[in-house]
Amino acid sequence: MRTLAVLGSTGSIGTQTLEVLQRNPGLYDVQLLAAGKNWRLLEQQIRLFRPPWAALADEHAARELRARVRDLEVEILAGEEALTDLLASRSFDMAVAGMVGHVGLLPVVAAIQGGANIALANKEVLVMAGHIVTKLCRQKGVHLLTLDSEHSAIFQCLQGHSCKDVQRLILTASGGPFLGKTKAELANITPAQAVKHPNWQMGAKISVDSATLMNKGLEIIEASWLFGIGPENIDVLIHPQSIVHSMVEFSDGAVLAQLGIPSMEVPIQYALSYPGRWPSPDSFFLNWLDLPGLTFSQPDTEAFPCLDLARAAISRGGNAPAVLSTVNDICVEYFLAGKLSFNGIPEVIAHIMSEIPWQENPDLTQILETMERTIQVTRRHIESME
Repeated sequence: MRTLAVLGSTGSIGTQTLEVLQRNPGLYDVQLLAAGKNWRLLEQQIRLFRPPWAALADEHAARELRARVRDLEVEILAGEEALTDLLASRSFDMAVAGMVGHVGLLPVVAAIQGGANIALANKEVLVMAGHIVTKLCRQKGVHLLTLDSEHSAIFQCLQGHSCKDVQRLILTASGGPFLGKTKAELANITPAQAVKHPNWQMGAKISVDSATLMNKGLEIIEASWLFGIGPENIDVLIHPQSIVHSMVEFSDGAVLAQLGIPSMEVPIQYALSYPGRWPSPDSFFLNWLDLPGLTFSQPDTEAFPCLDLARAAISRGGNAPAVLSTVNDICVEYFLAGKLSFNGIPEVIAHIMSEIPWQENPDLTQILETMERTIQVTRRHIESME
């Protein structure tokens, strides 16, 4: 069996990954489960999959978990440094990167250094440090697969084709829960409204990113690194039905699209089974006669300016995407806590991006310094607004 590390095992991607593995037993040996502070769910996962290692970012939660699993042969690690040391020193066949936001960068880098193939859901890793991560993957000879439904769709459409023949990539977006609303109508949006996605079951952070369209902006940057396509050749179309997950338009005018139900388990299963395909339950299959009409439209960047902010960041390059991603993480945190308005998210992002000094070709240390400075400046700015 191939060995597997699941980073962010208690989050949306992590729990769905483990559900896919339960339906397909005996194909992967789960050796590491890592989470933030949800020790109760992690205990359940440990008892089910019996990994030799588990890790929690929160040290108090790790102490609680150690006391709860004393009857099992599992080593409980605490803190980011212990996790990254293990990932860099142990050779897992694959690591699922399901952590949320900028905290996923160092664990993914460590897993690559350890020789693990990466199944990446944490798009911020490539947004912040795409030039570093892709180069390291080439040096270590590891595969970088994607768990995003849009990038998985593009990857599948490109099988057997050369990126040299691509005219453009077309990412589809549901439009989120506020499709069609004006900027004025978005002024009093609540966190409860923002996380209620009409089509997808996702965590709170990515649901807010979907609602602001920042998620699609981050996906443009990620797609550029994954497929070697310039961002000027990557477009976004609003597709409320979430059936067409993305498309590739070739230089001869032919377009290949990947279609399927709106479920993250489908791209997760494809990444785990690649280059093969595992059978799926009946619920994963489209009923073609019951499909709604499929519609497409341009995104409204006046009401949802995060998409243009992301394009500006990738055009500027250097550490600008790292600033964009990090300040967005903090803004979403404050929004979910009721301390920042929905429209305040792009306003703060634009302000902070003009405040943080630009660096042309940052190394990993400089990226981490940019992240830390951005976090501090963003927190001070938002708290001064209250």
